[in-house]
Amino acid sequence: MTKDEWYKQLFEGLGNSKFRSGFHLKQKDIDYINEKGLDTIRRHAEDFIAKRIAPAKVLNDGKQTPMRGHPVFIAQHATATCCRECIRKWHKIRPGRELSKIQQEYLVDVIMVWIKREFDRYK
Repeated sequence: MTKDEWYKQLFEGLGNSKFRSGFHLKQKDIDYINEKGLDTIRRHAEDFIAKRIAPAKVLNDGKQTPMRGHPVFIAQHATATCCRECIRKWHKIRPGRELSKIQQEYLVDVIMVWIKREFDRYK
């Protein structure tokens, strides 16, 4: 399966999930992105994934990602990159071992694809 095919399947599945499809950026999130820029938002996503998701044992797994307060947090819930169990279920990455740099980059890419799609809705 190609990356494009995987992303198409993934985002269709997320869109069909009542819970995941209920997340959207609000105007304050769009304003924040406009102020900081997408490159900075990507760096924030990289930092959040590295610190909150990537370790083999995650403190408070399942509760480590707030439901609001930053566009990346919203995107993590929308894309099931919010905790290791959601990542296992939706992205087929097993918990219990540290995420590789490639896995972290993949999760950040998924988050940023979602953020860009949401951002484009406001144009």
